[in-house]
Amino acid sequence: MDKEDIIAMLNDDFVRELEATMVYVQNSFLMEDCDPSRVTEAISVDEMRHMWWLADLITKRGGKPTMEHKELNFGGDNLEEMLHRQIQLESEGIDIYTHQIEVIDDKEVVGVLKHIRDEERRHRKEFRERLDNLKD
Repeated sequence: MDKEDIIAMLNDDFVRELEATMVYVQNSFLMEDCDPSRVTEAISVDEMRHMWWLADLITKRGGKPTMEHKELNFGGDNLEEMLHRQIQLESEGIDIYTHQIEVIDDKEVVGVLKHIRDEERRHRKEFRERLDNLKD
């Protein structure tokens, strides 16, 4: 895989992390239940850190991080819908990172993507636990 293909994948990742950050920040403001709100806020900070790591990989390879994103889907107007959307975002990221880890042959990039994927798995678990607590 050439450098331009890797940069393109990393830029897609960067934008996904940017979108997740914005969704989580807004949702954390709108959630009425304190625990899910604080967890969502904390995870938004993790997503920003992922952006920094991805931007570092992009610029080291001669690219420039892009900030262009699509219209955001926040998940809905209630806590359950927001948590479902956040779980969906984490699941999509996990699938994409897993695929990229399999096809990218750059050791540094693969190492960072594995770390991000592991954090996304933890995020998904945190969101699922909050969703499950709503049903109790």
